Amino acid sequence: MSAAGGGESAGEVPAVEGDPAGGRRGDTVAAVVRQWQAVHPGLDTGPMEVIGRINRCAALLQQAEDAPLRRAGLSRPEFDLLGALRRTGHELTPGELARETFSSGAAVTKRLKQLTERGLVERRIDSRDRRVAHLRLTDAGQELVDGVLPAQLAYETAALSGLDAPGQGELAALLGELLSQLEGRLGALRG
Repeated sequence: MSAAGGGESAGEVPAVEGDPAGGRRGDTVAAVVRQWQAVHPGLDTGPMEVIGRINRCAALLQQAEDAPLRRAGLSRPEFDLLGALRRTGHELTPGELARETFSSGAAVTKRLKQLTERGLVERRIDSRDRRVAHLRLTDAGQELVDGVLPAQLAYETAALSGLDAPGQGELAALLGELLSQLEGRLGALRG
């Protein structure tokens, strides 16, 4: 029984007639959509229902801060750099790291400086072009990534535990499709 006295199970919201979200969602975006529908009844809020929820989920996940990373003294962007070096299995230039992690060159440079000072990444100057640096994980960096990754995945599993496996698979597929389309269209606009 819910706190409102109805017979709904946790997470279910009773259907509200005329609710553009179909009464299926009691999230903050559904409330925003209802407010917009009240002042602009003919407004198509479909895009807001998708993008608003993606943005809200991202904000909540960022606020929660990745506890295993925090315990290891890493930020998410730092871990992304270390992870890119680990998963590719070879040296990368700062530009390649920026592309791998969807970061700006300046942000990568700043993070690499900190990670190098901590002894997690080492830099090798290219023998043919001294302006080019090649980066790789140190043994300590590889050990840190390999130690943190299982705990981070467990943390992310817990964050998604409200969805069953088929729901997670469906969501991953839909988000993958959206991401692929956006990377193609928006990537072309940036280039």
